[in-house]
Amino acid sequence: MIDLSKIPSPCYVMEEELLRNNLQLIRSVKDRADVDIILAFKAFALWKSFPIIKEYISHSTASSVAEARLAFEEMGSPAHTYAPAYTDEDFPFFLQYSSHITFNSLSQFERFYPQVKASGRTIRCGLRINPEFSVVETDLYNPSAPGSRLGVTVEHLQGGLPAGITGLHLHNLCENNSFDLEKTLEVVERKFGRFFGQIEWLNLGGGHLMTHKDYDIEHLIALLRAFKARYPHLKIILEPGSAFVWQTGVLVSTVTDIVENRGVNTAMLNVSFACHMPDCLEMPYKPVIRGAYQEAVPGKPTYRMGGNSCLSGDFMGDWSFDEPLQIGDRIVFEDMIHYTIVKTTMFNGVSHPSIGLWTKENTFERYRQFDYNDYKNRMS
Repeated sequence: MIDLSKIPSPCYVMEEELLRNNLQLIRSVKDRADVDIILAFKAFALWKSFPIIKEYISHSTASSVAEARLAFEEMGSPAHTYAPAYTDEDFPFFLQYSSHITFNSLSQFERFYPQVKASGRTIRCGLRINPEFSVVETDLYNPSAPGSRLGVTVEHLQGGLPAGITGLHLHNLCENNSFDLEKTLEVVERKFGRFFGQIEWLNLGGGHLMTHKDYDIEHLIALLRAFKARYPHLKIILEPGSAFVWQTGVLVSTVTDIVENRGVNTAMLNVSFACHMPDCLEMPYKPVIRGAYQEAVPGKPTYRMGGNSCLSGDFMGDWSFDEPLQIGDRIVFEDMIHYTIVKTTMFNGVSHPSIGLWTKENTFERYRQFDYNDYKNRMS
């Protein structure tokens, strides 16, 4: 357990022991199901922790030149790359840093595949497919929503796969379970199964929340092994992001003021939902606060949590506590490592929280502290 007295505020803190527990489970699934599981940087790219991660998995997925270069330099392996659209300026860098390149459309493949051939490098080219099926309820995170710009639908493949495509890539889950994957595979196999004999690999994308306490690991392994038995020539790839760092760390903040307005008490914090926890407002979802009641309890001190940006909607509520909050109290938001640090902004010049690791030896290792120059250098 993190010793909060040793942690600066504000600060994202990842716990090494919890991270290793997740990594051990993921590697177990990889080995038992005989599949590749790689880390999706879009959810987590805290590269100073990569030496730990590389003890368990060796590859990652990228969707930008910056992510692909990070994979090459800090993971020590070329990226499995997919981007919604490549440009003439960026594509040579993708060629340099990638082992796999997946194209979002046939036109993108036709435009850039000649550069792949001309590079002389062994790069496996794939095509993202859109099964037009999803269990994701929030449209903002639903790649298979009607009219989606992501992936090729089966109607556009009536002429078959173009020469040079060695794999297919799909992604239509978002923190879902193995039964949702099973439903997806049924649709994908029905619509695209006739192409499986022409490819070498199938990337099942992300959204596989296998480290959640309620996830049925045995069902996942059985599902993947049964699929591989039907298509033994295919290399199956999964690229979860959240699962790697699910429930592995917190965002530590401090109460800076208490504001009352028409009976509503707001605890003003030195962090921002808009800047530091954007998915809380986008999804939306209400995070867990350590030591607080998740819902308002009649008769107990109850507070909204107010962010420190000028955005009017930078707040959430309400949580109840056993004792009234005081200025200087620590507020610890649970499960704040995935899709937080990678999505933060410096809107309003709000200070970015420090980032650190609570080691398995129960010491705090600060990875990064931010200052004025970080803000200034982003503005020019």
